[in-house]
Amino acid sequence: MSSGQKARAQAAAITPSGQASDHERPAADRVRALFDGHRLSPGQRRIAQYLIDHLTEAVFLSITELAERAGVSQPSVTRFAVSLGYSGYPALRDVLQPIALSAVAGSPETREEIRHNELQAAVDAEIENLENVRRLVANTNQVLEIGRELARSVPLTILGLRISVSLAEYFAYAARRIHPDVRLVTRGGSVAYDALLQSRSAGGTWVLAFAMPRHAKETLAALRAARSAGLRIVLITDTTLGPLVDEADVAFTAGTGSRLVFDSYAAPGVLAAALLQAMADADPERTQARLEEYEQAADQHGFFL
Repeated sequence: MSSGQKARAQAAAITPSGQASDHERPAADRVRALFDGHRLSPGQRRIAQYLIDHLTEAVFLSITELAERAGVSQPSVTRFAVSLGYSGYPALRDVLQPIALSAVAGSPETREEIRHNELQAAVDAEIENLENVRRLVANTNQVLEIGRELARSVPLTILGLRISVSLAEYFAYAARRIHPDVRLVTRGGSVAYDALLQSRSAGGTWVLAFAMPRHAKETLAALRAARSAGLRIVLITDTTLGPLVDEADVAFTAGTGSRLVFDSYAAPGVLAAALLQAMADADPERTQARLEEYEQAADQHGFFL
C-alpha cells in the first residue's frame, strides 16, 4: 500500500449523511417500491424483475406479451397484479406507465441516437449503474455500520464463485491490508462449506458475498451453508429480488454492464471500495498501523518498482 493510498484512506473517510430525497429516486427504484413488503412466488419475482429491467418497454406490452417475455403464464401475471393490491394487470400498468414515461422524458438521448455507437452505449449504461450506487450510498449510515461489522468479524470470510471470483479476490486482497484475518472462498460445494464452518468456529460472525449474473446455484448453497453455520451475510448483487437476496441479512444492489459480450462491473467495484473505506474508518488506528507495516515489508522485499 503506497503512502498515497494511506493518505486517501484518511482523506476519504466517510461522513454520515441523510437519505436521498424522493425526487432523486430513479424510475427502477420507484417500481421496486411497489413490490416491497409483498411475498412473491418465484414466478412473480420473474415478472417483477422483468418490469424493473425493461420498464419502458414492458409497460406497453399486452398481458400476453408480458407473460411470454417473463416466461410465465398469463394467469400468473394477473395473480401478480392482484397480489400487489390491484384489480388486475391493466390497473398495475396504469400505475407503471407514468413512471416509465418520466424515465424516457428524462433521458437525453433516444434509442436510435444511442444505437450508432454500442461502445458508448455500454459506457452510458455503466454510468447509470454508478448513478444508482451513488444514490444507494447517499445515506452513508448503513455503509458505515456494515463496515464496522465486517471490521469486527475476525476472521472475515469473502465469498465469490465463478464469474464473481474477481470481485471477491479484489476485496480480499485489499481487506487483508487493514484486517488481521481475511479468508477467501472461491470454490463451492464441500470446500465452501468446510471453510465457512471453520470461519465460524474461529469466531467469525460475517460473510461478504458477491453474486453477479449468471447466478450460480452453488452460490445459493454456500449462502445457506453460511446461515446454517451461524454466520451473517452481506450480499453484493445485481438484483433486488430472488432467493439469493432472501438469504442475506443485508443486500446491496449494484448493476452490471451487460451491453457487451462480457459483463462489466464498475458499479459493484465502486460499492466494494466503499465498504473497504468503511472498514478502514471503523478502526483508524489499526488501519494506519497495518498499512505502515505492509508498506515497510513491501519496501524491504522490493515488491514494487
